[in-house]
Amino acid sequence: MSGFQQARIDLGAQLRHLRESAHLSGKDLAERLRWQPSKVSRIENARQTATEDDVVAWGQAVAAGPDAIDDLIRQALALVERQDSWRQRHRTGLAALQEDVRDIEARTRVFRVFEPGLVIGLLQTAEYARHIFSKVRRLHEVTEDVDAAIRVRMQRQEILYDPGRRFRFVVPEAVLHYRLAPPEVMRGQLDRLIAVTTLPNVEFGVVPFEAALPGAPMHAFYIYNDTLVGVPTRTRDLVLREAEDVAYYAQAFEEYYEAAVFGDTARTLIVGALDDYARQSRP
Repeated sequence: MSGFQQARIDLGAQLRHLRESAHLSGKDLAERLRWQPSKVSRIENARQTATEDDVVAWGQAVAAGPDAIDDLIRQALALVERQDSWRQRHRTGLAALQEDVRDIEARTRVFRVFEPGLVIGLLQTAEYARHIFSKVRRLHEVTEDVDAAIRVRMQRQEILYDPGRRFRFVVPEAVLHYRLAPPEVMRGQLDRLIAVTTLPNVEFGVVPFEAALPGAPMHAFYIYNDTLVGVPTRTRDLVLREAEDVAYYAQAFEEYYEAAVFGDTARTLIVGALDDYARQSRP
């Protein structure tokens, strides 16, 4: 078992003890916090990472003392800051990781994402996501919960229709052509991207092949509000909170944003990729 997972188990056990000491059932606590009961269960059973906000709300709901809450906050922050290996984290389950991401997204009003390798998770179709998760499962030897992970990923996408949130997505044109799924699945995925470009709170940009790049697109990065950056790498999932790091990635995003095209021009590039997949699908 990884150190990350053991720390998550320990935190879940402490939170459960506090709930039971307050003579509350999981359902009772969920009602106080206005959470789904399943979230209480996932946190207590180490299937989801409790955030700083989660443990503060939990501690207050069970009338924990200030010292106890401070200790819970330290543990939660240590979990968020950990740079554990993807192999270890994925062994805890794909669905659990999706729940962790959903919690971060729930607290975010402005999203900025640059993704050079695949279609951004919030924009994936279920069929495309199945192929992505299957590759992750094979690479990282994770548990067999692809269907559950897909369900959570599809639920995450409901946030796109919240007019109070703003989404700025940028991908290189190559992402439209990468064969990460069969041609018929890729066609459905590209149709989905065309639909997303019409949402009023979504900016979807494509950096054309012929565009001058501001730098080598080495890896993806996800900026949540102006406070946190997620940087997935091949072996570690980095979480950056230092103001200097956030500012660096914000500048990098703006440079790729300036190189991208949007609206009808972006849709033309997507349609061009669709035509390529249509030709590949013909007998």
